[in-house]
Amino acid sequence: MIIPVLICVISFALLLQFFVSYCRSVIAAGRKSELSPQVREIAGIRDDKLDEKEFVRLVQLLRLCPGSGEDGGEIRAVGVYYSLLYAIRGFFRPMLPRIARWAQAERESCSYFAAVVLDRRITYSRELLAQHMSGHV
Repeated sequence: MIIPVLICVISFALLLQFFVSYCRSVIAAGRKSELSPQVREIAGIRDDKLDEKEFVRLVQLLRLCPGSGEDGGEIRAVGVYYSLLYAIRGFFRPMLPRIARWAQAERESCSYFAAVVLDRRITYSRELLAQHMSGHV
């Protein structure tokens, strides 16, 4: 009975490690992008460091902006990662504040990633509008 449980626990831990690595790589790729002035204005972003709480608001803006469908899985995965980081921060804050600060910094990176995706979607929408307008001229 203990071996199947052990296999499940190890499998879950490995899956979690893979998921975290995937999310961190997606966020790191987004960090290489600079936000356009348009998305800064629309989202009310003043500098490159976003508050961790901005993630939820930016995801709400993403839902209003059509996309090409390529980034839906990434934003869902980063959303789950964002929630996981919230739990980690809350759990470790009293005992290990260093881990709590790391989780907060990661959540800020999640917010920046959401802003990058919003920027991509705005660009995509503008391109669609330009194509539509050029077809009707």
